[in-house]
Amino acid sequence: MTTEFENNPKRGDNPSTEADAQEAKETQADASTTGNVDQQSGASDTSSADTSSAGTSTSESDGELEEMQKKYLYLLSEFENFKRRSARERLDLFKNASKDLMVDLLPVLDDFERGLAAMEQATEVSAVKTGVDLVYQKFRGILQSRGLQQIDAVGATFDTELHEAISQAPAADDASRNMVLVEVEKGYKLNEQVVRYAKVIVAV
Repeated sequence: MTTEFENNPKRGDNPSTEADAQEAKETQADASTTGNVDQQSGASDTSSADTSSAGTSTSESDGELEEMQKKYLYLLSEFENFKRRSARERLDLFKNASKDLMVDLLPVLDDFERGLAAMEQATEVSAVKTGVDLVYQKFRGILQSRGLQQIDAVGATFDTELHEAISQAPAADDASRNMVLVEVEKGYKLNEQVVRYAKVIVAV
């Protein structure tokens, strides 16, 4: 009987083994509690880092938005200044478009004034005629240098793009029908654009 009891001890009869088991359970519980605390601490640190990162990102976005607003206002101001400057330049151009022509015509005006003064004391008509012809040629040369061209009329076929018929006359023959017989007023083109139609009499 004694030998069987010693070889098969009951659970309650070995206090040392039960104490060891209880201590192991407490150690596992402490380790689990410590792990949970560490995990909570790590989660807290991560959350804090995320909040800090979000705050930094928001601050950078606000700075970029403010910088873009400043650039927009600067560009808007520059564009308004450009529009005002362009409008002023166009107005000045319209006002002074004929400035160069006027400067070129001033010598002709001077010649006319000298011619008028000379005619008061002139005794020969031929001298006056020569002076007037010289002034005319000078004036005409200035206008031609500016692109003014005389429209051919007499003997040309009537063209509504160049001529203005103010009267009609009987044609001498069939070949002369629709031809310009008389030029009442000369027509001119400026750089290939008609600025005044030639007033003519057309054969019909």
